[in-house]
Amino acid sequence: MESNTLKLTIKSGKTFTATLADNSSARALVKLLAKGDLTVDMEDYGNMEKVGPLGTTLPCNDRQTTTRPGDIILYQGKYIVIYYDTNSWNFTRLGKIDNASQADLKTTLGEEDVSVTLSLER
Repeated sequence: MESNTLKLTIKSGKTFTATLADNSSARALVKLLAKGDLTVDMEDYGNMEKVGPLGTTLPCNDRQTTTRPGDIILYQGKYIVIYYDTNSWNFTRLGKIDNASQADLKTTLGEEDVSVTLSLER
């Protein structure tokens, strides 16, 4: 994989970096982002995650997963999810936000809808 680091820029201006997983889903995301940045409008769901449509479908590598704050998940092949709490389900792991606490994630992502721009760390 050319780049294994994802940059997530929250509309408020806060930026996180994430280390991508080594699977076909993450590689497909890198290929998609090589064409340009992608802004995803995300909604809060279940007081544990932000979820938004990618606008395309990526290959799935679903496994029973218990998420942790900072996990970036592909759901149903077409939604990207950023967790700020825990959940357990069949998911495809895309990556993990580096060095961000649960409190920092929850504060930055907020309780409302949020726009997140995904780009490759160059």
